[in-house]
Amino acid sequence: MLLAADAPPQTPPHTGGLLLLIDGTAGLLTVAALGIVLLLFLIIKVRLQPFVALLGVSIAVGLAAGLSVTELFGTVQKSAAVSMIESGMGGILGHVAIIIGLGTMLGAILEVSGGAEVLSARLLNLFGEKRAPLAMGVTGVVFGIPVFFDVGIFVLAPIVYAAAKRSGKSILLYAMPLLAGLSMTHAFLPPHPGPVAAAGLFEVDLGWVILMGVVVGVPAVLAAWAYAAWIGKRVFVDVPQDMVEAAAEAKAAVAAEQRASGVTPLERPVALGTVLAIIGTPLLLILLATFSSIALDPSTVRSVIEFFGHPFVALTIALLLAYYLLGIRRGWSRKSLETVSTASLKPVGNILLVVGAGGVFGAVLKGSGIADALADTFNDVGLPVILLAWLISVVLRVAQGSATVAIVTTAGIVVPLVEGQDLSQAHLALIIMAISAGSIFASHVNDGGFWMVAKYFGISERDTLKSWTVLETVLSVAGFVVAALLSLII
Repeated sequence: MLLAADAPPQTPPHTGGLLLLIDGTAGLLTVAALGIVLLLFLIIKVRLQPFVALLGVSIAVGLAAGLSVTELFGTVQKSAAVSMIESGMGGILGHVAIIIGLGTMLGAILEVSGGAEVLSARLLNLFGEKRAPLAMGVTGVVFGIPVFFDVGIFVLAPIVYAAAKRSGKSILLYAMPLLAGLSMTHAFLPPHPGPVAAAGLFEVDLGWVILMGVVVGVPAVLAAWAYAAWIGKRVFVDVPQDMVEAAAEAKAAVAAEQRASGVTPLERPVALGTVLAIIGTPLLLILLATFSSIALDPSTVRSVIEFFGHPFVALTIALLLAYYLLGIRRGWSRKSLETVSTASLKPVGNILLVVGAGGVFGAVLKGSGIADALADTFNDVGLPVILLAWLISVVLRVAQGSATVAIVTTAGIVVPLVEGQDLSQAHLALIIMAISAGSIFASHVNDGGFWMVAKYFGISERDTLKSWTVLETVLSVAGFVVAALLSLII
């Protein structure tokens, strides 16, 4: 079982800080604790935007721990060394921004082209009426890979309404499996921001993150589906008629917007194989590149595989396939493709800023010596790093609600604990899975996802706590248990 780093505590040799609370390890730990408390206060009580809160707390922690203004910000002369804030922000965004941007555009094309409807309809026919909840769950998993959680709800909610209305059963029976699938992919699989950001901070190949995301996520989502089936038979929630009407109006508005922007798709629906091929292409290419570095000696073949399997190249190929197969071949104009792609990137800015600020926080913890002090303290406690990572992520998630903030903050704390331990990429990927699992624990009233679920599916707050909150907890605990058990043998 992996324990936290046992490096001796080191007081950083910084003398230019504005404030140094207490000398030595105790002082650094105090600064770290106060920094986390301040971060939670700013996000929860002050309602400060998480990016601003993370950046502000990073600066405050750095100064309190003894870093000088020059170390944090650099100097006016551009010839000076890059500042800690610049290196922290740039180091993570250089890896994450391109992946999230390409993945977001890919998801938008799949969404607008009707790929989700085709996928769900085919799966419903394949599984049959009795297994419709399972079909909804599989739809959530597959369609959740390229699209954000909230977009998945918006696009797939009308299909849930139709299935529940046709059967006369509780909407929870169909909505909860779908939500479990969307949540699992959002937490565990690239190109979603959380796992991609963590992979960048831990410097883990995305192929390992994808592999461990599948290995950990599948058992976790199966456990969540079991709970969804149980609660769906015990709590009846009728189909919200107002949301059915709103969904129909939204669909009509989207169709009108598409026509106005030159999107004239063919009447023939998208082929299911096309949707699956586009979604699966980048995952397969990235996995092939990861394992070619293990199985093959350096050669031209290996170089070619690694080139096409680089996340930037793999996602670009998938996006170009989507442009052609779902767009141009189906009657879209080039202008409409540009319009859809550009519009999809608007919500991404906030995510990237939060991720970047998380990178700054991690850089400050490391540069100030707080990370070494934390590593020594956690080693004395005797908790395995993977358990510690999950617990920290759980606390941050429950306290402030945002999964992304929980992941990037936890990663900033945990990364220094594993440095110098010569851990394999697979083992580091499992630690990322533990952090990701913790970031979805017990979604409740401080999480935007809680209200989105309640609103879209017409569930009361009490029943949302019984269904959605517990579902997320099951998904989190099951994912962590699988990751922890695998860490014992990898």
